[in-house]
Amino acid sequence: MTAIREGYEVPEFLAKATGGREVKLSELRGYRVVLYFYPRDNTPGCTTEGEDFRDHFKAFAKANTIIFGVSRDTLASHETFKAKFECPFELIADPDEALCLLFDVMRQKNRYGKKVWGIERSTFLIDENAILLKEWRKVKVSGHVEEVLAAVKIL
Repeated sequence: MTAIREGYEVPEFLAKATGGREVKLSELRGYRVVLYFYPRDNTPGCTTEGEDFRDHFKAFAKANTIIFGVSRDTLASHETFKAKFECPFELIADPDEALCLLFDVMRQKNRYGKKVWGIERSTFLIDENAILLKEWRKVKVSGHVEEVLAAVKIL
C-alpha cells in the first residue's frame, strides 16, 4: 500500500472509534479533518497532546474542523483515556495498524536500548474533499496544536 501525500486524495477508510462510532472518511465530506497519531494512551506526551487538542476543541469546531486521535490502543483503553481527560473528540483504535500504515507513521524506535515498532507522533490535515493539505511528522508536543490550528485558520 502506498502512503498518502500532500495534495492528493486520502483513500477511503473505515475505523472504529470511541462512543461506538465508526469513522468513514467519505461521511466526513464537508468538514476539515485533523487526524493526530500518538504512541499510547496515558503516557505523558500523549496526555499533554490530547489535553492541548481538548483545550482548543472549540476553536477547531468554529473552523469547521473535526479532530480524531489515533493510536494502536484498544477501544476500552481509549474510552478510559477519553473519559479521564474529558476529550470532546473521538479516539480511533487501530490495533491492526491499517491507518498507521496508510499514513506511514510506523517506525522502528529505540526504547531503553531495545528496538521496538511504534507510532511516530504525526498529524494530518485533510480538507472538505478528502485532500491531504498538510502533514506534520516527528511532532514535538509543545506548541504543536497551536500550529495546526493556525494552519486550519489560514484555509
